[in-house]
Amino acid sequence: MGEFVVAPASVDDMGLLAEWATAEGWNPGIGDERIFFPVDPGAFLVGRLDGHPITSISVVRYGGTHGFLGFYLTVPGHRGQGYGWQTWQAGMRRLAGRVVGLDGVVAQQENYRKSGFQPAWTNLRYQGVPRLDPAAPGSTLVDARSVGFADLAAYERRFVPAGRDTFLALWISAPNRHALAALHDGAVAGLGVRRPAVEGTRIGPLYADTPEIAAQLLEALAHDEDDDHLSAIALDVPGINPAATALAERAGLTPAFETARMYTPGRPEIDVAGFYAVACLELG
Repeated sequence: MGEFVVAPASVDDMGLLAEWATAEGWNPGIGDERIFFPVDPGAFLVGRLDGHPITSISVVRYGGTHGFLGFYLTVPGHRGQGYGWQTWQAGMRRLAGRVVGLDGVVAQQENYRKSGFQPAWTNLRYQGVPRLDPAAPGSTLVDARSVGFADLAAYERRFVPAGRDTFLALWISAPNRHALAALHDGAVAGLGVRRPAVEGTRIGPLYADTPEIAAQLLEALAHDEDDDHLSAIALDVPGINPAATALAERAGLTPAFETARMYTPGRPEIDVAGFYAVACLELG
């Protein structure tokens, strides 16, 4: 047994974490890790065995009372030897006293239960080339970066349990992102973001006041900006909102990957009816 140390990640480590996530088949967005790091630089932990990175976890603090856990990984060849558990304990110490959420893969859900996490809903990743009839113009779609940021942040607070303004600002403004806001009578009534991924295109978050606005946003985000062709997309749909599942199925998308949103000590209240797709599994 060599020396095993869990410590905060460096900026260079974030690229390694992205590679590990890709190897697990999670299909991360390209460049997501460069957005994640400045949200909470101390939140990303790497476990090193004799100086070589073999584990990771992210434990991002939101506000003073909430947190989100992700990037929980041990490289093959070092699993089942307790290194992941030591990394987990270090991460949970950083979130002590907070309500903590995570989106857990099926294989880890029982372990999360043992640590006090309870399932709140199932996320299904739907993917494919969408087939949507042209949406009725129920709202005006604009570049989200042109909308007053305070209005966007207040709108997102309906769907997340704590403010995360830094994440939202970076998420909509990073290169190669296409962020749309839906306006109805001058007020924000929907928000969606498209980004390139290792495979195809990811859409998330997707929030909307009505199913019609959600469909309008999804149709617009699925179109390539250059030639107006439909792209292959993927979005993580919260099963707790039947309208979100119905939209994905109506678009002809196929479920391909399952996670569970879990919380400890209890599930926070959010606007479920307007929640159509998770931003990302790593930061919620």
